[in-house]
Amino acid sequence: MIAKVIVDVPSRQTDRPFDYLVPFEMESWIEIGSRVGVPFGGRVLQGFVVGLAAEADIDPKRLKPVSELLDPMPPLLPDLVELAKWLSDKYCCSWTTALQAMIPAALKGKAERYVELAEEAEEGELPSELAEWLASQGGTAKLEALLERFPQHAKGVKSGLRTGAIIEHASIKDRLSIKKMLTVFLTAEEETIRAAAEELPARAAKQREVLLYMLRHGGPLQMQALIAATEGSASTVRALEGKGLLELREVEQQRDPYAGREFVRTKPLPLTAGQQAVFERIVRSVRAGEPDTMLLHGVTGSGKTEVYLQSIQYCLGLGKQAIVLVPEISLTPQMVERFKGRFGEAVAVMHSRLSNGERYDEWRKIRSRQVQVAIGARSAIFAPFESIGLIIIDEEHESSYKQEESPKYHARDVAVRRARQHGAAVVLGSATPSIETFAAANRPQPSGTAGGREPALLPMPERVGGRPLPPVDVIDMREELRDGNRSMFSRKLHELLTDRLEKGEQSVLLLNRRGYSTFVMCRSCGYTAQCPHCDISLTYHQKTRVMRCHYCGHAEQAPTKCPSCESEHIRYFGTGTQRVEEELAKLFPGIRVIRMDVDTTTEKNAHEKLLKQFGDRKADVLLGTQMVAKGLDFPYVTLVGVIAADTSLNLPDFRAAERTFQLLTQVAGRAGRHHLPGEVVIQTYSPEHYAVTTAQHHDYAAFIAEELRHRGAMGYPPYCRLILITMSHEQLTLLSSVGEQFASRLRELAEEQGILVPLNSGLSKAFDVLGPVASPISRMKDRYRFQCVIKYRGSIDASALIREALAPFTDGPPLRQVQFSVDVDPQVIL
Repeated sequence: MIAKVIVDVPSRQTDRPFDYLVPFEMESWIEIGSRVGVPFGGRVLQGFVVGLAAEADIDPKRLKPVSELLDPMPPLLPDLVELAKWLSDKYCCSWTTALQAMIPAALKGKAERYVELAEEAEEGELPSELAEWLASQGGTAKLEALLERFPQHAKGVKSGLRTGAIIEHASIKDRLSIKKMLTVFLTAEEETIRAAAEELPARAAKQREVLLYMLRHGGPLQMQALIAATEGSASTVRALEGKGLLELREVEQQRDPYAGREFVRTKPLPLTAGQQAVFERIVRSVRAGEPDTMLLHGVTGSGKTEVYLQSIQYCLGLGKQAIVLVPEISLTPQMVERFKGRFGEAVAVMHSRLSNGERYDEWRKIRSRQVQVAIGARSAIFAPFESIGLIIIDEEHESSYKQEESPKYHARDVAVRRARQHGAAVVLGSATPSIETFAAANRPQPSGTAGGREPALLPMPERVGGRPLPPVDVIDMREELRDGNRSMFSRKLHELLTDRLEKGEQSVLLLNRRGYSTFVMCRSCGYTAQCPHCDISLTYHQKTRVMRCHYCGHAEQAPTKCPSCESEHIRYFGTGTQRVEEELAKLFPGIRVIRMDVDTTTEKNAHEKLLKQFGDRKADVLLGTQMVAKGLDFPYVTLVGVIAADTSLNLPDFRAAERTFQLLTQVAGRAGRHHLPGEVVIQTYSPEHYAVTTAQHHDYAAFIAEELRHRGAMGYPPYCRLILITMSHEQLTLLSSVGEQFASRLRELAEEQGILVPLNSGLSKAFDVLGPVASPISRMKDRYRFQCVIKYRGSIDASALIREALAPFTDGPPLRQVQFSVDVDPQVIL
């Protein structure tokens, strides 16, 4: 048997399967998707089996055997191996990078070198203390540990390796292993144990106590817990084991992030007419077993989650599995509670706030078929289920579904591809769908079945219980300034906050910018504190009096004098969440504020603790960045305030208006979700901008119409597809030269295929290369950055074209130092 193995070396030259001989004893174990250790270039490396064959592509005499099988059950299913190849081709990354994205961090193993004392080693061949130590270790030890213990015998070790007295071999070790705990079991019936306890001599009182404690609990107990409860010792338990009364065994322990938590089981709620129609459409699709993609366009508070829950219930009833993706910041305790409450132990939860061990154990539950539902952030799309019936992507417009490191995949596209493999239904849910998704759902559907295909757009335009959407006030901050109000709070917002404090109701304040102020400037000479490694200003953090770069992490103490002119007129401009918190304390003495941003949520479970405090009404105001805009459902929140709607509006990105509209609509939806009516205040310097006016009236249709007009005029998605290629290097001249060479090579290849046509040509196929030009942030981490933007439409394999154009630039020495990053369908062009 020949295994075709992708070796874990993410370089272009090795990005292909290599043939290895499968030893006879491994033949019944190795499958497609198995993880193996293989010899490669003098080392043993981790690899993935992507194919099996009866014959090799090279001379069989040159084949090396697989060194070891790393898992008894393959971590990847064959469909995931196939999906990884698709990811590699579409997103221009290596096959091994795509495979690595699918397994938990715990399984990203590395080779460790071991030495073994040869059986035929003769006395005197090795220094005696070295030979004795190896024998005491059972004949095998890590080479690193051996050299650390006997640094004086380095020559002796080398000599032993040469003569064969010591044999060296490598083995792949995972970063984490299955957690096992030493557990104590009773070995006989209660009467026998009780009689044995009575017969113990008086001096063995502690042993008797341990036995009686075990009997009271009537079952296995962890060794540590038993010792702690009886104030005994390990030797006491071992003595009882020696007498045959107890048995010690290592038992696998699941690292369950929700252990000890009680989830109240919930029953399905009655559906409204709108919910029922959508539910029936999803159920038909799941039952049909044909790949299908639907857009569930429901306003905030329309009850999308209940439709998801009942659709999953139906899917599980058919013996199929379901994957639910939610944005990382929306994966709140509330969301987990709703799914655990409905499906109990059948749910695995995967997100970045779990430890590597917890994530690994949640993943193993899926792989070993202990659960049928996986809920998590974008990487949960790779959950190793064997029969997927339904994939739900909640808040599908969220940019966090796009991975920013290689492979730069979009979870939405991967979901559609997996659904095609499994014959599953995909439901994309949002109150503010992305423009590309909305445009695709509104395209005329091809007629296949009698009467044509059903529409892919599922509308839910009303809130549950007929509750109204909250009224929105837009405040022109220019007018406030003209009237002498220099505060960051408009008079209207100040008045409404006072009112809510008096009534004991709660408010949510959004400012999509953390820190105290956005830049530090000298008012005498105009000096601005810049990051020395990036082309960006430093953000001031009041609590630590430190200026920090939010791109590379560089930090330095804030100056008391201007470093340029030594003036003392240093001022902090712009507003961050820290500053708003300080201002609230000044204006409303005694106000209780919970601040949620990257700085306050670094600790494990910090999100959960802060939201629980707010839910328990231990705070009057929840202040935060976009973390507070989504997925929160608190009955006493009756006021939502947006401090500055312009922070995302004026970015040099064609999606700036769309992001602003989505954020304003989503945060407005946090108010008045229950029995108390809500109000929303949006403060802005651009009150006439269509993203603000349409959000004020909750008018998605008007926003879409205006935004599509702008996109069409400028030739941006959905009227074309984009690929962003970023190049970086420490030397500007070399970078500029390589950038020009690459762009001209790409144009040549497109011209050969007859597709180098500007988008405004009106032809069905068009491919245009813009640039290279300096990136909007032209230097990051001491590297200069240039970019090319490719616009194309029609059935063009643009990824294949780019891979071909990149080939000469990722091989030879002088050009190799230029780093290329390819982003297919980028969400951000900064």
